[in-house]
Amino acid sequence: MERIKGTIIELIYYNDENCYAVIGVENPEMDFVAVGYLPHAEKGRSFVFEGQWKNHATYGEQFAFTAFTEEMPSTAEGIEAFLSSGLLKGIGKKTAASIVARFGDDTLRIIEEEPLRLAEISGIGETKAASVGEAYRAHREFAQITVYFQQYGISPAYAMKLYKVYGSDTIAAVEENPYQLVDDIFGIGFKKADAIAEKLGIAKDSEFRIRSGIQYALWAYVGEGNTFVPQKLFCEKTAEFLEISSNDIYEMTVQMAFEGDVHLETLQGRSVIFPIALWKAEQNVCAKLMELDHAELSHIADDKKMETLITGIEKETGISLSENQRFAVVSSLKNGVSVITGGPGTGKTTILNTIMRIFTRCGISAAIAAPTGRAAKRISETSGYAASTIHRLLEYYYSEGEDAMRFGKTAEDPLDYEAVIIDEASMVDILLMNGLVSAIRPGTRLIIVGDADQLPSVGAGNVLRDIIDSETIYCVKLTEIFRQAQESMIVVNAHRINRGEYPDCNAKDKDFFLLRTESEKEMLATVKDLNLRRLPNFYTECDPVRDIQVMTPVRKGILGTRQLNQELQAILNPPSAEKRERKHGDRIFREGDKIMQIKNNYQLSWKRLEDLQEGEGIFNGDVGFIQSIDAENGFLYALFDDQKYVRYEFGQLDEVELAYAITVHKSQGSEFPVIIMPITWFPPMLATRNLLYTAVTRAKKAVVLVGSEARMNSMVDNNRIVERYSGLAVRLRNYMAIEQ
Repeated sequence: MERIKGTIIELIYYNDENCYAVIGVENPEMDFVAVGYLPHAEKGRSFVFEGQWKNHATYGEQFAFTAFTEEMPSTAEGIEAFLSSGLLKGIGKKTAASIVARFGDDTLRIIEEEPLRLAEISGIGETKAASVGEAYRAHREFAQITVYFQQYGISPAYAMKLYKVYGSDTIAAVEENPYQLVDDIFGIGFKKADAIAEKLGIAKDSEFRIRSGIQYALWAYVGEGNTFVPQKLFCEKTAEFLEISSNDIYEMTVQMAFEGDVHLETLQGRSVIFPIALWKAEQNVCAKLMELDHAELSHIADDKKMETLITGIEKETGISLSENQRFAVVSSLKNGVSVITGGPGTGKTTILNTIMRIFTRCGISAAIAAPTGRAAKRISETSGYAASTIHRLLEYYYSEGEDAMRFGKTAEDPLDYEAVIIDEASMVDILLMNGLVSAIRPGTRLIIVGDADQLPSVGAGNVLRDIIDSETIYCVKLTEIFRQAQESMIVVNAHRINRGEYPDCNAKDKDFFLLRTESEKEMLATVKDLNLRRLPNFYTECDPVRDIQVMTPVRKGILGTRQLNQELQAILNPPSAEKRERKHGDRIFREGDKIMQIKNNYQLSWKRLEDLQEGEGIFNGDVGFIQSIDAENGFLYALFDDQKYVRYEFGQLDEVELAYAITVHKSQGSEFPVIIMPITWFPPMLATRNLLYTAVTRAKKAVVLVGSEARMNSMVDNNRIVERYSGLAVRLRNYMAIEQ
């Protein structure tokens, strides 16, 4: 590791988000370029850099520094240059010269210790003098904190976040309990805090460490979809992870439960541990579903009038409902809570449309919502009724006072509807369901529609399946495939897969294909050729980017989304002198690229160009296209499917990724004209029947599987549904048993 002194003479590049700087530096011996993370990199500041020389293929020799110490100037000339750098707001070149002319080499001491003396300078009042002194002291404080944290591998960007939270107490706070960083600083997780604690000499069996480790381990289970964990298993696994005794973990879980940080209970004869928020959510969802189901409903029609209404709608639409469909419609109108479940082609959309027409004719105010924007858009297109996301329905917003997201619609200010229909309910997790049922008044009909055989929600819980399995809520299961749907091998094969039967591939003039190949390199080449040439040539009006969606179970590997996106971007939207691009991490975003929002951002502003309507909120799973990139001002502009025009700052690009290829999980709630899916060896927990079923049911016009027939069949055979620890079904059954 070399040490080299220098003064910044040029700011070549600076990223405000992470403080990464490329700077021109001079010292008495030479001028050079330095690269590294440096907060407030301004001309005129001097540092001792620690790092090593590297030769960049494009930019030549650079000094890559990993640590630095600021050297405060000692001469009048150096002090004037420092004050003129812009670091202290309100001091420009002219004022800096006046200050140094008055105080000379003693200037910096005056600013730090006697700042009010700056008022001796013409144009500086006492208020400004005090603020300059405060800014200088904060700068010195932050410089010390930055140097302190370098030894723990915490970047200047994170040091800045720490300083904003803890101020002058930053170092003391971290030394007392580094694990509080996990809760207070976004981006610092348990492992980073644990590494800092180890360097500080904090014992492995420290109470701070065990508490933080328990929360980390518990939420790791939540990340896998669980709402609770068996306590014995949890204590054993967490003890192994923390390298302490399981008895220490057990005792701390009991103490944390007593203090209200976690919840312990006996569920079906075993002791389990919940994060407190998920336990409360399960309790409330259970109670609210029972309350809604048993509440007195507004009268719609007697049986005879109901039959007349349905018959009239059949004549109006030209669609005849089957006996089971009629039963689903009537039961949805008669029950406080009802579930309609079934696979593709079984008429869920027809039932939903019929129910909405009845509500309209009877003057019943009703809302339709789905978990994702794409699902809501599809409902609007197929039903003709406006649908929204559940979050939008509940008026999700950012609460500045709490620094947290909150639902605007709650038990205190409930939804003003007499009926609420939720479609694609398999995607609803326990926390979202809790927000929904909390905002529905007793007496409101809640109709839950979904395919229980699809992949469960990404978030914790197994809400739709738990409600069905509890057998406490009225449920109609649709199994009949209607004549028009029977003509599609996509629908027929989806049901074959769901029954554990192998799909019938490559039938003449049909829409379900398997292109057999064993080599992953050949699969990749075939997927690319299908996108670029074969499918657009075979299907008229098939745009290779907008109408074809590649899906895969995994993110990593030659057939994972990361490499597939790079390969597909290179052929479908190659580099061009006419297309601007932006590198972000290991990804390149280019004008014309297909992208997907990968996290809900309820504060991101959008404008709809066709009607100039404005709003906020772009959601996980929304797909759009990059329209333009403004490198000079640091913006990327994208247009999403529903014509929402959005401006991203470059620092927000972690929220999007290329979407030429997406995971099957990300496809839930969406439909695409054509889907392509490679079939090779995937981890058994992903190579499952319901994952293949979910992928197949996303296609409208064609399914093209590329790979091994044996692997495809093994996915059908693998009916392994990873058990989710979820207590909603048990709670519903227990609640019903107590009532009876």
